[in-house]
Amino acid sequence: MSARPQAVAAAGNAAALEPRTFLLSLFQHAVEAVSPARCLAQHLPPAPRGRTIVIGAGKGAASMAQAVEQHWQGPLSGLVVTRYQHGAPCRHIEVVEAGHPVPDEAGWQAAKRMLEMVKGLSEDDLVLCLISGGGSSLLSLPAPGITLPQKQALNKALLRSGATIFEMNCVRKHLSAIKGGRLALACGQARVHTLLISDIPGDDPAIIASGPTLADETTCADALAVLEKYQIDVPGNVRDYLISGAGETPKPGDARLRHATHATIATAQEALEAAARHAQAHGITAHILSDCLEGEARDVALVHAGIVRQILAHGQPFERPCLLLSGGETTVTVRGGGRGGRNAEFLLALTAALDDGRGASLPGVHAIACDTDGIDGTEDNAGCLLGPDTLTRAAAAGLSPKSHLQNNDGYTFFAALGDLVVTQPTRTNVNDFRAILIE
Repeated sequence: MSARPQAVAAAGNAAALEPRTFLLSLFQHAVEAVSPARCLAQHLPPAPRGRTIVIGAGKGAASMAQAVEQHWQGPLSGLVVTRYQHGAPCRHIEVVEAGHPVPDEAGWQAAKRMLEMVKGLSEDDLVLCLISGGGSSLLSLPAPGITLPQKQALNKALLRSGATIFEMNCVRKHLSAIKGGRLALACGQARVHTLLISDIPGDDPAIIASGPTLADETTCADALAVLEKYQIDVPGNVRDYLISGAGETPKPGDARLRHATHATIATAQEALEAAARHAQAHGITAHILSDCLEGEARDVALVHAGIVRQILAHGQPFERPCLLLSGGETTVTVRGGGRGGRNAEFLLALTAALDDGRGASLPGVHAIACDTDGIDGTEDNAGCLLGPDTLTRAAAAGLSPKSHLQNNDGYTFFAALGDLVVTQPTRTNVNDFRAILIE
């Protein structure tokens, strides 16, 4: 991974470690700690007497399938769907690439094929389900009477609304023929074991990728409440479907899910702890603020900026030098026409909030904000970098962080400064990674 246009220099200790290189190495260690190649094998179940069918969806689904093939003892077959350009070579498990964050026909067709694939299985068979973040969009099979274009339009509206991932997935579950435990129901008497990489604050397995193999506590009424809260207009047939209760999901305790088990194999906390260990090895004390921060990206940035200012002014709650780490999933209510995901938005807001009052950034503060899947929103960067000279360089280039923030245009701002972090897809996903180094 690299930050353009800076070159990455080698360093052996905190004194020799150039701050931007240090921040990039933190991100790299965080991502590697939650890669399927490192964390999946120990969670594989024993082989069944009958067949093993592998299915799955998410940004990490292809690399999870690859890890299964490398460690599985015995025959297997199956199909997983992942985002375009997130595939990985597999010999026995078919990998389909599809649209994300807006579903497309490729994902729709893959979902239909999965349901067919698990029909007619017996109690001697095993369905190994590989789920990671992004699966909600990739595993898109609308409920009866609802069209794919309607689901696409609703997805776009939810993404722009500022709704949390919990709220978005609540709606998605109740308008789906495969999410919210329905995929497990389709497996009949077969044992269903789900391996999950969590991109959800709090790591609730039923929320990850809208829980296609797990019971669901939410209701159609909850989904309607989300649409009302964010004033999202939907076609009459969609609203009527929810009002009728036809989209209700299997609830906890449902006997039809008695053969379904699951294990979470990677989380944001594990990524943050890996980064903290790497920092400690270089003599920097790391403090994990939270692995489950939510809210508007610009508001989360203001909270981080307040902590930074307290450390600089009073040595509270931590003394310098130190590293602040946080994860979770922020949101962006899109009001402008600019480019950039929630990590660019966070860092742009942090840039503005760290103004020293004279048009320069506070001294000794460096930061990185990236999505662990390698894609910030729909752009080609994982995230961005900030340094003590960011505001000075921006002013010289005629860039205003506040103006770009009003237009939701963090990508353009940091691209002009050469401060994008470009990694390509990482094929895992535990959501946001933020690190602030205070020298």
